[in-house]
Amino acid sequence: MVAIYYVVAVNTLYFSILALSFRNIWTIFRRSHYSKYNTLSGSELVPSVSLLVPAYNEELTIIENVNCLMTLNYPTYEVIVVNDGSSDTTLKVLLEEYRLKPVPNTKIRGKISCQKIRGIYHNPEFPDLYVIDKENGGKADSLNAGINLSHYPLISSIDADSLLEKDALIRMARMYMENPEETVAIGGDVRIANGCKIENGAVQDVSLPRKIWPMFQSIEYLKAFLGGRIGWSHMNGLIIVSGAFGMFRKDAVIAVGGYRDGYPGEDMNIIIKLHRYMLENKLKYRVAFCPEAVCWTQAPDSYRILSSQRKRWGRGNLKNMIENRGMLFNPKYKVMGMLTMPYNILFEALNPYFRITGLLALTGYVLMDMTQWPILVLFGLLNVVSGYLLSVGALVLEEIAFKRYNKLSDLVKMLFYSALKFVGYHQLGVLWRLQGHIQFMQNNNSWGTMTRQSWSEEEKTSEAA
Repeated sequence: MVAIYYVVAVNTLYFSILALSFRNIWTIFRRSHYSKYNTLSGSELVPSVSLLVPAYNEELTIIENVNCLMTLNYPTYEVIVVNDGSSDTTLKVLLEEYRLKPVPNTKIRGKISCQKIRGIYHNPEFPDLYVIDKENGGKADSLNAGINLSHYPLISSIDADSLLEKDALIRMARMYMENPEETVAIGGDVRIANGCKIENGAVQDVSLPRKIWPMFQSIEYLKAFLGGRIGWSHMNGLIIVSGAFGMFRKDAVIAVGGYRDGYPGEDMNIIIKLHRYMLENKLKYRVAFCPEAVCWTQAPDSYRILSSQRKRWGRGNLKNMIENRGMLFNPKYKVMGMLTMPYNILFEALNPYFRITGLLALTGYVLMDMTQWPILVLFGLLNVVSGYLLSVGALVLEEIAFKRYNKLSDLVKMLFYSALKFVGYHQLGVLWRLQGHIQFMQNNNSWGTMTRQSWSEEEKTSEAA
């Protein structure tokens, strides 16, 4: 019975969050379609932003990424690429492409701890581009190094395998300017670029991935970002701003000591630290989500890389929950303590254990004639139907507000894969999370396997498929 109660509880919460997303979607639609972003992108009132791009072995995508970032519709910003001791030619291709030269006697403004800086490079022909070369210390360490060099009051973290839409940053800034005193972080909407046509650092034609693994991830991302984060943001209960694209108030990030290095899950960790700091100091604040600010990212397209990524996420999530267990059911932490943290522990971190033990228990009851097979089938159907409806709900949100996928065939394909994911992929997700927990207990804090593919190769693959 515990398993059934668990499924009922988790689905009740999922649908409640989805309902909040629907409640806010028309406001998002009006903001997305009728705000005058073109006027804003030329305004001196828009706060300046430092874009931080951690790069470790990103030789295949880094130039396309930087070219994209240097042509955004935004009045004043700088791009700081942090080469995290890459073993490939990431630094070399950057220096050659932009003819960068070492900067003598550069003063580092910030004092957040990070690995030794080996050099800073700049070219007056590209006045808003800086490259930091440092010893390897991980993504969080690279972000801290970028914060130390940054010149502006807002910072934005962007993955080197991701591309921003031209007005993504200005859309985020508009949300920040609604309430600059209280806004400490804003997350953007991350979408899968595999299958899209990429030219000159921009997505020219939106299309779904041809390969099965990125296709499943497209469905997952849509559900997580539109079906989940809009609702969590409404309650000021967001527990994560994706590391692929987020904007932060620099003084707040510095106040919490910057990013925690040495372990995956730094994007969730920085948000928890911000919540904790603001609540403990009784400061008004919000962590917002801006779904109309879109970042396109390259998703893992093989079982090996995807499983490695998901195990890393499982380790990072468990590490963050253990570190911040004192917030659990603590009224001092308001929504974070009373809802977000319990939800994340019970329905995300412990999800594999409830599902596996529940299924085993029900199977055992059937074999011992303590219940009947129809009960077991009903349990499975309840899971599948509720999960499918949540995915469909996210698709409806997408169609109401954004309509990125114009082809009817794409919508049919997404509906099909929303159902297909329950035949194997969903179960693999439970297994990967469990394996991540085992790695955590083995003190494995590595980043895991991750390989990149150039955008041009991705496009060729798509055309050939």
